[in-house]
Amino acid sequence: MEQNAKNGHDRRSFLTNMTLSTGVLTLGLPMVTGGVESAAAAEGKYDFDTPYNRIGTDSVKWDSVIRSENMTNIVAGMGIADLDFKCAPAITAALRKRITHENWGYLDMGSPGPTAFKQGLIDWNRKRYGITNINPSLMGISTGVHDGIIATMKAYCPPGSKVLMATPIYNGFYGDVKVTNTVAEESLMKFTNGRYEIDWEDFERRMTPDVKVSILCNPQNPVGRAWTKEELTKYGELCLKHKIIVLSDEIHCDFISKGQKYTPFSSLDNKDVVNNSITYKSASKSFSLAGMKCAWFFTTNPEIFKVTAANNRASLNTLGMISMQAAYAGGGDWMTQCASYLSDNQDFLNSYIKSNIPMIKVGNRQEATYLGWLDTTQVADRIGAKKMADEANKTAEDAAAKMGTDYSGAAAMVTRTKATPELMVEHWFAKNANVQINPGTSFGLGGQNHMRMNIGTSRKTLKAALDSMSASLKKLG
Repeated sequence: MEQNAKNGHDRRSFLTNMTLSTGVLTLGLPMVTGGVESAAAAEGKYDFDTPYNRIGTDSVKWDSVIRSENMTNIVAGMGIADLDFKCAPAITAALRKRITHENWGYLDMGSPGPTAFKQGLIDWNRKRYGITNINPSLMGISTGVHDGIIATMKAYCPPGSKVLMATPIYNGFYGDVKVTNTVAEESLMKFTNGRYEIDWEDFERRMTPDVKVSILCNPQNPVGRAWTKEELTKYGELCLKHKIIVLSDEIHCDFISKGQKYTPFSSLDNKDVVNNSITYKSASKSFSLAGMKCAWFFTTNPEIFKVTAANNRASLNTLGMISMQAAYAGGGDWMTQCASYLSDNQDFLNSYIKSNIPMIKVGNRQEATYLGWLDTTQVADRIGAKKMADEANKTAEDAAAKMGTDYSGAAAMVTRTKATPELMVEHWFAKNANVQINPGTSFGLGGQNHMRMNIGTSRKTLKAALDSMSASLKKLG
């Protein structure tokens, strides 16, 4: 993907000259900037079925993997968790309106902050989820959910202390652990009757005095659990008993599959449990605004808020705040229809795999999120993924050795880039099916032999990806 001296094409022009056709990207045609809205959209329904081409925009989900996997053809980027849809029209309208004012000076973010902005967050959560205990004086704005979590961890977690998590869990939390110089304490969940459940005996056993906080993923990424009220209550009561503060990341809460329910941790009946927690949210997943960098947190506990706010330094931008405010004010119908569409995608994914890809196993349909969690044990065995990983690690070790014994970073470099069978499965699908998905080992203990697939895309693209994966595996015989 580096500049080609022979034809003079650089990366940007290469990516721009890729185009989308029924979910499959090929080379040589003009860049498609977006599909035409369907007639249904004009009648109050939004078009999630027309593939929307993101190539050429430096998208991590598409452009980045084309580069890293050296792909000359891509069917689908299905890794990092953002959506492939055009954003809600209310967001575009608000941005266009603000851009007509051509001045970008300092934004007033003084305490208590813009009243309308905070009230919009409160109203959304009250109307959709019945959350009635959000006090605007105990809510803060952050650059992202991670920034809020890190701010709380800095207040309560001395270097070397432990952070309890039920795994597999969102891989970004391990970055938060690293930044705060703490240690991940992993409690492996049980896979029972097609779904993941917390191993309560193991979970409590790990609640030693050096565990100061527990990061809860509600709903759980990547395994797609929508935790029940009973489960959350038990989680909270155990943490309260052992003086462990609950840090509840609820960023995927708007994506609940049909027949399931999202229970906010802050809505639990036990007020002492709620008072021992802090919740983090953002429109970045719901409305795919990750690049806009805006999130928020709230708690009923003045002390937890005080110390979190003291460690929170939000580097916000005007358009990010306008986008989130517009999403919550005018994006409700879009969000409802998007969540319904993605719930149907979950059904399609499970049905397709069970019928057409016997080498991949799935449990029950995901209860929440727009992510699939695939058991690829048979794929790894069939392609010799362990041997491939061992060979890659040996090559890396040899390369590090050639740097010389005086190069102190050589061993660390090998450790950081250690190949796993799951990473080899990722590379294999990128090469043979032109589809990129995430290796499960990045999601902590329990991620072995699994891959995460982002199905937040058009069903045409999803089907094209699954068709390609199925075809590539059939060639193995």
